[in-house]
Amino acid sequence: MALGAAVALSAQSLPQKPDLPVEQWTGKTILLIGAHADDDALSHGTLAMLQAHGNQVYIVTLTTGNVGTQDPTLSRLQLAGIRRSEELAALKELGIPPDHYINLGYDDGMLEFEDHKAVVENLVFWIRKLRPDVLFAWDPGKVYQRWHKADHRAAAYLAADAARAAMWRLLFEGQISQQGLKEFTIPEYMFYNDYDYEDENLWVDISGFADKRIAADSNYVSQFGPGWIKYNPHPSEEEMKAMRDLVRRDIRTRDGKPMEGFRYYRGLPDAIGK
Repeated sequence: MALGAAVALSAQSLPQKPDLPVEQWTGKTILLIGAHADDDALSHGTLAMLQAHGNQVYIVTLTTGNVGTQDPTLSRLQLAGIRRSEELAALKELGIPPDHYINLGYDDGMLEFEDHKAVVENLVFWIRKLRPDVLFAWDPGKVYQRWHKADHRAAAYLAADAARAAMWRLLFEGQISQQGLKEFTIPEYMFYNDYDYEDENLWVDISGFADKRIAADSNYVSQFGPGWIKYNPHPSEEEMKAMRDLVRRDIRTRDGKPMEGFRYYRGLPDAIGK
């Protein structure tokens, strides 16, 4: 592994920007791995743009989101169904087809206690099957581990570990010898965060797609203040306006343009955090 480590270290010297601006990408396969049904919301403008420009966007969600409510009347099964419906409605607004949404079915809030090997194997299957040109994921941290709340923290490391495992033919080799898949190395990464943006090195101009982000994010009624406390599948127009206004305020701007920020990385997964 010494040679592999040397190659990984050399990846640090590569310019950490894409060959073409993200706004010009076309014909790529994009895979986003998140913990919950709304984790992709931080990238919705970028995902809508990529889908509109002829890229294929896939979303893999690790949990069913079956715990994230303060409404005492909802069961886990009910909430899981609500979260799935909200996510599919959001993706429809972005132009992403429903069969590009994959939910792995783990319990919300308990991801870090799942069998790490089994979850990584599950993710490796989808990486090898979809063979993405770019992976979007929670940022595991640059140089030091980044703090995230539990499921996001687990999802960040599970995605990074799966990216590394997918490239080695003799890891989970049954997928290759019995399921017809091949080892695969993801060439590019777009890491996202919430509220802590110090490691961002790439800004994507989502002009023309900000309204799609607002429309998509406004489907997460069960996660919005009033709906989080007492779920109502038919919020008032006043509540919907408040939700859209909140999403609009959360969109950051640079030079007067709506933007989404990422930590872009290109190279072997060994050096993701370096």
